[in-house]
Amino acid sequence: MVAYFLETGEKLFNVPDAKDITMKTKDNEREAADEAPNRKVKFEIYGEEMIEKRVKSSGNSGRVYLPPNWVGHKVKIIRTD
Repeated sequence: MVAYFLETGEKLFNVPDAKDITMKTKDNEREAADEAPNRKVKFEIYGEEMIEKRVKSSGNSGRVYLPPNWVGHKVKIIRTD
């Protein structure tokens, strides 16, 4: 199937048939993750301060201590390694 620009009739792009599209499944996602375990993604965010720390073990999860003046503020955690 082909998509066309309505006003000029110019061809924009080809749309693959449904039979050509591979459905994403959890197995496919796991395989992709296994193939590229060290793939990194770039994040660009705006913020006030940044702290780099190592996560410490805490029972069945991990813990990062932050300054007391950060309490009540939103933070974003990005695993870098």
